[in-house]
Amino acid sequence: MVASEEPRLAVFDVEGVLIPKNRFIFEVGKTLGVIPLIKLLFYGFLYEAGILKLQSALKYMFKEMKGVKLETLECSFAKISSTPFLQSICNQVKARNCKIALISSGIPTMILKKLALLVGAEYAYGIEVETANDRLTGKISGDAIESNGKLRILRDILSSEGLRISDCIVVADDRNNRCMFLPGMLKIGFNPDFVIRVKADRVVTGKLSQILPVIDGKTHKHSFPTTNDFLREDIHASGFFMPVIASLIGVSIVGTLIFTIALIYAISELLRFEGKELPLISAITRHAASQSEIHGFAAAPLYFAFGILLTLVLFNGHAGYAAVAMFCLGDSAASLFGGRISNSLPFNKGKTWEGSVGGWFFAFLGGLFFVSPTLALIGAAIAMTIEVLPLPINDNVLIPVITGAALTLIMNTTGLK
Repeated sequence: MVASEEPRLAVFDVEGVLIPKNRFIFEVGKTLGVIPLIKLLFYGFLYEAGILKLQSALKYMFKEMKGVKLETLECSFAKISSTPFLQSICNQVKARNCKIALISSGIPTMILKKLALLVGAEYAYGIEVETANDRLTGKISGDAIESNGKLRILRDILSSEGLRISDCIVVADDRNNRCMFLPGMLKIGFNPDFVIRVKADRVVTGKLSQILPVIDGKTHKHSFPTTNDFLREDIHASGFFMPVIASLIGVSIVGTLIFTIALIYAISELLRFEGKELPLISAITRHAASQSEIHGFAAAPLYFAFGILLTLVLFNGHAGYAAVAMFCLGDSAASLFGGRISNSLPFNKGKTWEGSVGGWFFAFLGGLFFVSPTLALIGAAIAMTIEVLPLPINDNVLIPVITGAALTLIMNTTGLK
């Protein structure tokens, strides 16, 4: 451990960093019934898609929660598994002469303070909920849900502690925290979205404990893929067989198969939230999911299935088949090769040059099964360019769809096959 002589402030976003993303809303929604739960998840989706601003989405959500007892909120939060070894990680952060602040736009302050007490955080700021007779009125307020509100909270804490921006460390995962990512501070993206990937100084994926070497100022440590990594990417690469099978028995049959598997998987994930398991599917998830996914809803396989299905339906033929093959082999190879030699790219802290080159080579090999070498070269370049760019839409959907569209356009305009 590298101890700091000067006092510092470590600021943590909560959902997606200390607890699984969207779990609080999900747990509360379950107590309200199916229809309210669907509404809550829908509002969350609209925010994630950029259709609703955060403040608007939260106000709609808490309006749906009108009448919920405070006890219900507390019990719902108690059901959520925190990041593994959270107390130990926070103790190690504090041992580095850091005070800890929890700032959340998704958790009520009254609940957040209990989490702060558990992990030893000095500050806790969340949503201010209005109550009457120990029940929610549906009205919310507070700086944490306002535009740039988290920045105002951060500045107030720094002022009260007599600290500077350069004394601050911020760990966050989504665009709602970008206002706190200021020049001069240490900005860590933890399993981040596209905005935070660009603005962060360092990106950490997997275990939260990996922020500790970053806080200590250590350079990126290259590591060999784990058994978990190999299994996850093997599953990803196996999608290559979908266009192969589709070319033999038809897209409609394969599409139905993909949809059915995706539905079974979604049911398995919902059961996992209840502590139940679906034979085989749950076992695979348990061994293939990352640390961040295992304690939340692992949605990546659903995006993966949707990307393949959409591509096969929209571009039925060699262009679509090649796009899916390039995506499945290229993206999985990029994940396995990435970070083994060099540090991250300046415009996307979660990607590396060797990952992109390795991904391009395997994407090219996958394309050769369905199109000419020229088209395979072009398609692989397109697929890996999309893979490396920090874009707002999940790359499991973007890579195969855009690659399929580009190959279709080239084939129709040039006659290349």
